[in-house]
Amino acid sequence: MFKKESGAFFSGNYPCLFEEIGITQVEMEIKIKETFNTMFFDPKEKIYFELGENMGYMLDTGNLDARSEGMSYGMMMAVQMDRKDIFDRLWLFSKTFMCQREGRYKGYFAWSVTPEGKKNSEGPAPDGEEYFAMALFFAAGRWGDGVEPFDYSVQAKTILHHCLHQAEIVPEGSAMWETKNYYIKFVPETPYTDPSYHLPHFYELFALKANEEDKEFWKKAAKESRKYLTKSCHPVTGMAPEYAEYDGSPKRLFHDGQFYSDAYRVAMNIGLDAAWFGSEKGLSQIVDNLQSFFQEKTRPHQYYNYLLDGTALEQPALHPTAIIATNAAGSLAAEGKYRLNFVREFWNTPLRTGERRYYDNCLYFFSLLMLAGKYRIYLT
Repeated sequence: MFKKESGAFFSGNYPCLFEEIGITQVEMEIKIKETFNTMFFDPKEKIYFELGENMGYMLDTGNLDARSEGMSYGMMMAVQMDRKDIFDRLWLFSKTFMCQREGRYKGYFAWSVTPEGKKNSEGPAPDGEEYFAMALFFAAGRWGDGVEPFDYSVQAKTILHHCLHQAEIVPEGSAMWETKNYYIKFVPETPYTDPSYHLPHFYELFALKANEEDKEFWKKAAKESRKYLTKSCHPVTGMAPEYAEYDGSPKRLFHDGQFYSDAYRVAMNIGLDAAWFGSEKGLSQIVDNLQSFFQEKTRPHQYYNYLLDGTALEQPALHPTAIIATNAAGSLAAEGKYRLNFVREFWNTPLRTGERRYYDNCLYFFSLLMLAGKYRIYLT
């Protein structure tokens, strides 16, 4: 089922790269706690807000909305930090205001709503669904199932069932995964993908917990997603395109195939896959190439939008802290000489402040957990 028996899934030992640069467990625990408290409770810098007596949402501070991406991210953060209270608030908001109850998107989650819960868009974004499902399975593993809608594992299986069988559920619906090649789509209707949506480490676990008839699909999805990443990332720079065709070539869409904000997550995803299931040469090489580019071809803390060959464009990167964080998280898979350079740089990088802090700080917190060996698998 798995490519080899290595990684924390098999051994129970989560790699801790901060230890390799001399950071103590006490220092890590303090930083994780302070970072979480800033993001969730600091009056000036938080991105988590409560609504009424039993709901909460994660605010995209640059766009002033709540997104399925951020809501599912927040749920994953909450389960990793053992904060069932926050998890349940976020899930109840998502289930109440984002989950569609009829029409072509029945069972999917609207990708954007206002802080009050009004839908800005009816359509879903598949990266939200896959994070919702994984966070819910982990919640079931850590806290056990409760009464609907807090019967976490049931909810997760329902989400994944819709992801694969939407066309069978509603005649006008479209699945979120392409059944012919096992790739996740950018949105259900599109015959192309987003490399940063590919989470083979999640699919390995879906293959254990999803409905029985879909387990084989998820096994194949994990395998094919790993292959896809190796053909969609540039062979020299390691950069992934923001969106990509099924053959791996850049999709000429909003950012013309650039290494742009979504694409930063690819290195982080490869790192977590390696931490949980063991590294794979082709994927490790992607991170090695990316780290070599940023170490040798750029100036520290001066990041831009790039073409995949590394050509810097005039626009400064919208999320520079995210680049630092995800390059560091990728070190969990890296084998090159720069792997610890990025871990050190990240440790010394503060949370982003200001109106664009949401995306950067979400990836910052995930990377912090990963490099401390604290991004754990919780399954029953």
